[in-house]
Amino acid sequence: MRILPWLWNLPPDDRRYYPLHAECIEHDISFCLQVGHTGPLAPSEPGRPIPYLDHVALDFPDLRIVGGHIGFPWTSEMISLATKYPNVHIDTSAYKVRRYPPELINCMRGHGRQKVLFGSNYPAWPATDCLEDSAMLNLDEPTTRLFFYENATRVFKLGDR
Repeated sequence: MRILPWLWNLPPDDRRYYPLHAECIEHDISFCLQVGHTGPLAPSEPGRPIPYLDHVALDFPDLRIVGGHIGFPWTSEMISLATKYPNVHIDTSAYKVRRYPPELINCMRGHGRQKVLFGSNYPAWPATDCLEDSAMLNLDEPTTRLFFYENATRVFKLGDR
């Protein structure tokens, strides 16, 4: 399931979403949302990871959460949530590799290697465009597999299908 908090100007901890969070847990579905500023001319505040997504992770520890779009300009907040909570992850959708913030790259190379998933935001951002310059990440082979495949397989439960 995916929501865009900016679309309704409702952060993810708005109680109207809570039945959806509970359904995701019941049906073993990952909860994806846009975090960070908006592309469209709409308020960005609902996409701020702390405090909004922090509340959701606290209230729903069994909910697999994927914050899309890196969380920029609050990337450090998103990384801190992914570090704090076992069920919180980050995807890189809508960003080309050359635009990844340095703190995200450092996270991917270190303690966050199992927390960051490649994303493209297709069709607006085709994967081939987002993959340009991926060599500049300088990821070792195990981390490359985690980033481009294994993390998503685990988070979205795609392994035995």
